[in-house]
Amino acid sequence: MSIKRKEFLKKVCVSSACLCGFGSIIYSKGTDNVSNQVQPEDDKNSNLRKQWISSTLHAFNLELDKESVRKVIKRTSLVHYEDLKMDDLLAEYQGDLKKFIAFLQDKWGWKVNYDKEKRVLIADENKSCCVCPIAADFDKETDSMAICYCSEGFAEKMFSKVIQTNVKAEVISSIRKGDSSCKYKITF
Repeated sequence: MSIKRKEFLKKVCVSSACLCGFGSIIYSKGTDNVSNQVQPEDDKNSNLRKQWISSTLHAFNLELDKESVRKVIKRTSLVHYEDLKMDDLLAEYQGDLKKFIAFLQDKWGWKVNYDKEKRVLIADENKSCCVCPIAADFDKETDSMAICYCSEGFAEKMFSKVIQTNVKAEVISSIRKGDSSCKYKITF
């Protein structure tokens, strides 16, 4: 089935599936807060949103081809990347992949293997649980693997910033698939 890009984006934006935060304003409690901050959702709305997102991701897999799903979900990674102010964190590592690999291993506990000749890097998060702030609470039975494309997008943006060239990231192992940890293959 083919869906027009404009129609798809309109539906995703209005429904807050892009996770950009606009949807949280719609579901927020109260608007007369002195600080104008969005109030935390109650458990019912939180559960509803988790189920809705999981269902939407599953529907993406049913209605769109794999590469369309990958492309759309990868774009959503920018929300998390920007929220974490990754450009600021990565500034000192730009152009110094060796230093960045040391950071990943020392500070984040990752395992990284880098083949300089082939220009391929295998990055293992080395965690026994899904670290995705969106997918962490999803039921694996109803969840869609499409959420892992967001991680691919995040890894692409992060490594592209450090290496200072466009890279391709692919999730080659995932907790969501039942693997022991999440691993990415980075090629550039």
